[in-house]
Amino acid sequence: MVVEKNAPLQPWNTFGIAARAQTLVRVRSVSDLKAVLADMELAPAAKFVLGGGSNIILTGDVKSIVLKMEIKGLRLVEETPKAWIVEAGAGEVWHDAVAWTLAHGFPGLENLALIPGTVGASPVQNIGAYGVELQDRFESLDALDLATGQSFSLDAAQCGFGYRDSVFKHAPSEAPDGSGMPRGMGLAGRAVITHVRFRLPKPWKPVLGYLDLERRRAEAGVEHPSAQQIFDWICDIRRAKLPDPAVVGNAGSFFKNPTVSPDQCADIIAREPKIVHYPMPDGSIKLAAGWLIDACGWKGKSIGKAGVYEKQALVLVNRGHGADSVTGGEVMTLAKAIQTSVYERFGIRLEPEPVVV
Repeated sequence: MVVEKNAPLQPWNTFGIAARAQTLVRVRSVSDLKAVLADMELAPAAKFVLGGGSNIILTGDVKSIVLKMEIKGLRLVEETPKAWIVEAGAGEVWHDAVAWTLAHGFPGLENLALIPGTVGASPVQNIGAYGVELQDRFESLDALDLATGQSFSLDAAQCGFGYRDSVFKHAPSEAPDGSGMPRGMGLAGRAVITHVRFRLPKPWKPVLGYLDLERRRAEAGVEHPSAQQIFDWICDIRRAKLPDPAVVGNAGSFFKNPTVSPDQCADIIAREPKIVHYPMPDGSIKLAAGWLIDACGWKGKSIGKAGVYEKQALVLVNRGHGADSVTGGEVMTLAKAIQTSVYERFGIRLEPEPVVV
C-alpha cells in the first residue's frame, strides 16, 4: 500500500483541473484495500474512488481519502460454446482492455473502443457507444464493501443498469436488508469494484446501424466487416470528433442524451424539424444533446477558461494550461449556462454525465 500526502490530482483527471488530495492511496491489489480498512487513521475517513479520472469535475481539493485504483490483470476465465468470459482488473485502461480482447480472438467490445477511463469505472457508468452498452456484454464483477471489508460479487441484474446508470451511482439506504447489503442496493460511496468479467457472445455478430459506421463501411466497400475493422473505424471516428485529453483537457461527452415521449418529440419536431433523434426499443425517443447545444449557439464559445469544443458541442474543454488551468467552478458555470439555454429553447433539462466532486 503506497500512501501519498498532499498529492496533486491534476495528472489524474483528464480535464486537467488543478486540485490536490490530502491523502492518496495507490491500490494495486485487494490486499491494499483491506490494509486501508485495517489502518486506524485511514479506515474511519470518507473514501473517494479514482479510476482514470475521465468522468469527474474537481471543484476543489479532495478531503476524502482518494483510492487510486491500479489493480491490473487480463485473462480468459472460461470459454463455452456460447461465449468467452474475460476478466479484467479495475485499474486496466478501458481501451487497452478492448484492444487486448480483440488481439486474443475474443470479439464483442469493439464498439466501445477509445472510451476513456478504466475498467472499474465501466459498470458504474454503464458506458455505451455505437449501439452497444456495457450491460450487453457484462457477466459479473467483484467488489469490496468499504464499511465491512467483505468482498462480494454482483451479476447484471444486481447492478441495476440503466442509461449511464447503475447501483454504484446511488446512495445506500440506511437500513440493511436480510442479505446484509444496503436495502435497494445503492452502493455509491459504499463499495469499490476490483475486477469485472465480460460475456462475449458466440457466434460474434457485428453491431452496425449508426450512420458514421455505415458510411465507413460503404467507403471501404466491405459488406461483412470484421471486429478489428469496426474497432479501427470507431477509433478513427472518435479521434475525428473528440479531442485527445492529452492535448486538450476534457471529460468526454459532458451531457447525457435526453429521452422524451413520442408526443414530446413530435411537438419539438413541429418547432425544430431538423432535430436529431433516435427511436429507442422501449418506445421513447432519444434526442442528440450535442445538436440541442449547437442549436443554442454554444459551439466554440467560452466562459473563462472553460469552452465548448469547436467540432462537437457535447464536449466541454479546458482552454487553460498547467498552472493556468481551468477551474471546476468555471466548468460548472459554463455547464449551467448551457442547461439554461437548452431548457429555455426546447423545454429539455440536460443532465451532466461527469461526477462533480
